Amino acid sequence: MTKKVLVPIAPGTEEMEAVTIIDMMVRAGYQTVVASADFDGQLTMKASRGVTLTADCKLVDIADDEFDAVILPGGVQGSETFRDSTVLVEIVRQQMYEGKLVAAICAAPALVLAHHGLYPEALMTCHPSFESHIPAKNWRVKRVTYDVNHNLLTSQGPGTALEFAMEVIINLSGKAHAWTVAEPMVTIPTLQYHKLGDE
Repeated sequence: MTKKVLVPIAPGTEEMEAVTIIDMMVRAGYQTVVASADFDGQLTMKASRGVTLTADCKLVDIADDEFDAVILPGGVQGSETFRDSTVLVEIVRQQMYEGKLVAAICAAPALVLAHHGLYPEALMTCHPSFESHIPAKNWRVKRVTYDVNHNLLTSQGPGTALEFAMEVIINLSGKAHAWTVAEPMVTIPTLQYHKLGDE
């Protein structure tokens, strides 16, 4: 059965993170829904460095859909919009209650998850400049951090986006499937994506 993932975007979303995540979810064969969290309902918007991003639909239109993963790209302005979106926060909260994967990168773990106290016991990372937003007992200095007990995946920034997206694929479909995505991309050998199958 095809996995279904949600990637919300907003004005000021970090484009390298958003595009890497979306691209790799598509490469993995997932049904990838890019939804606008823009309060004005605009589907086309400027990302943090001025690149134009276009969503498939408005977030409110898919609020009742079920997803195997909800993946939040970062960017300060975009994360602040996510933080202030009652629809998105409720989607993430429902995903959490159902034990399904939530993934967030860069500013999003701090400005969305930590701000709303959604994972008070979970281990997480975020962009180093937002470390102070994460309680010390929860903070991990890792490029990609997965808390298996809470099914929460977090990462640090644009330079970790590929590793982050690959870990989403490993989580949803296993290492063997992740390798079919990684190999033709000629990923960094030290990322250790290989043909050993699910472990």
